[in-house]
Parts: sequence; C-alpha cells; structure tokens
Amino acid sequence: MFAKNVGGLDRVLRIVAGLVLLSLFFIYPGAWWRYYTLIGVVPLLTGLMSTCPLYSIMGLSTCPVKRA
Repeated sequence: MFAKNVGGLDRVLRIVAGLVLLSLFFIYPGAWWRYYTLIGVVPLLTGLMSTCPLYSIMGLSTCPVKRA
C-alpha cells in the first residue's frame, strides 16, 4: 500500500517512543494530561508499518539505499 520509508534505527525509536507514551496513559490514571499520551499510537503504528505519511509528503526516507 505505502512504500517503506522508515529505516531500522528510526523504526526502533518510533516503537519505543510510542510504547513509552502509551504506558504513561496507564501509569498515571488520574492525571489531567493522561489523554495527550494517546498520541503515542501514531509513532507506534508508523514504526510497526515502516512507513510514515509525513515522510512521503516531504519526500524523505531513512531506509538504506538498495545497491544493485
């Protein structure tokens, strides 16, 4: 569907950041800012799918170049 444009290190960092943000949602159940941490779904999904729509719009890619 989408071309892969998220490389290895970028992918790992996105997944970790997404999991950290989502874990804060459960760690602080009474915090007023708790629902802001749900934004962690975005980096988690882009990391798992190895594609970033914003990178596509901007023409960026962190994937290694394929050598022929």
